[in-house]
Amino acid sequence: MSHPLLTAPIGRSLWRLAGPTTGLMVLQIGVALAETWIVGRLGTDALAGFVLVVPFMALMFNMANGGMGGGVASALARALGAGRHEDARALVLHALLVGWGLALVFMALGWTALPLLFRLMGGSGQALAQALAFSNWFFAGAMLVWPSCFLAALLRGAGDSATPSRIGAGASFVYVALSIVLASRLGLVGLVIAGVTGTAISLALQVRAVRRGRLGFTPSFAGVRLQRRLFGEILRVGLVGSAATLTGSITAMAVTGLVGSFGTAALAGYGIGMRLEFMLAPLAFGIGTGLTTLVGVAVGAGDWRRANRVAWLGGAIAFATIGLIGWTVALVPEAWTRLFTSDDAVIAASVACLSRVAPFYCLSGLGLTLYFASQGAGRMAIPFTASIVRLVVATAGGWLAIETLGLGLDGVFAAIAAGLAVYGCLIAGSLLVVPWRARRGYALAKPS
Repeated sequence: MSHPLLTAPIGRSLWRLAGPTTGLMVLQIGVALAETWIVGRLGTDALAGFVLVVPFMALMFNMANGGMGGGVASALARALGAGRHEDARALVLHALLVGWGLALVFMALGWTALPLLFRLMGGSGQALAQALAFSNWFFAGAMLVWPSCFLAALLRGAGDSATPSRIGAGASFVYVALSIVLASRLGLVGLVIAGVTGTAISLALQVRAVRRGRLGFTPSFAGVRLQRRLFGEILRVGLVGSAATLTGSITAMAVTGLVGSFGTAALAGYGIGMRLEFMLAPLAFGIGTGLTTLVGVAVGAGDWRRANRVAWLGGAIAFATIGLIGWTVALVPEAWTRLFTSDDAVIAASVACLSRVAPFYCLSGLGLTLYFASQGAGRMAIPFTASIVRLVVATAGGWLAIETLGLGLDGVFAAIAAGLAVYGCLIAGSLLVVPWRARRGYALAKPS
């Protein structure tokens, strides 16, 4: 019996899968706006300290939801598409074990390596102190974040995006309400306490949903034998995806260091400007996670033509939607910036950033959406290569703009824009020239 997602209309299926997650991501944009507003009220030092931590926060969340989370969702989708139901049941335990292991890694890195990295990125004085206080508490909550994200990925991979989206929406309201109250008393640490509370609620509700059969089956750990093959189903996609995510975070950290050399006001302005990218990326995530499931099910059944059609439809939607928002803000950058600060120096840096970078968000959105589709297909070489190229263009270009061309901060922002454009064009162009197809001699992993 074939999987229902193999015969349902693509547009309707994508809407059903991507719609709830995209709706949650739109809500997350509002949460990010509220978060930036809350931090902005704490002062320039708090905002600059928050900017130092944001790339590492984004790294963990992007790996948990996108890189490794995509590996989890695509492994389950391919198993269900191929009719390997026993593998699907066993993947739940394998995924949770991977998640807890990665949580320990991030806790250790957060408590040992970040102080040095913050200093290398230009952090000093009160801004550095605020960043350290925030990050120490934030990474203590990793043991809750990873299983919560992986359970959401399993639900999406099974074709149920509505349940994790509803849970995520409720947790978001809890986070914002608690942040407003706690930040005024505890500063940035108050945001962490609010976030851990929301994550704990999400985890409890997702465990209940899985136990009630929302995966299409009721998982049981009794009698499940750990298998290298099933860990491989997750890791062969998740590790490459995580490497691409890590490369993106290294890009963000390196560029933040370049901007930080121009002072605290430039760093704070860059944080406001680039906050828009962190808010638009979730839209690509919402659409992309629907693609991961649809493409994964199609690939599991060997229907590569359908997998390519799904990818291009989702990519086109992301390009248009994210492009519209990016160009709108690029036309009125000062109005956007004044939502968060009245400091003239911070406003000038933010306007310079947005006017040069925001027009290219359409291409980065296209590339990021096709990255998620590539997870479903198990074809991650091009997205990883594109992330490396973006790193080189943005960081080397920014350094040359400062040291050789004398373009200053404006040159750094131009290099960031070029990196976004190259990233999207490389991923989309490769799929256009060489569509996905079954490899000669390739077969999906079968039960041993």
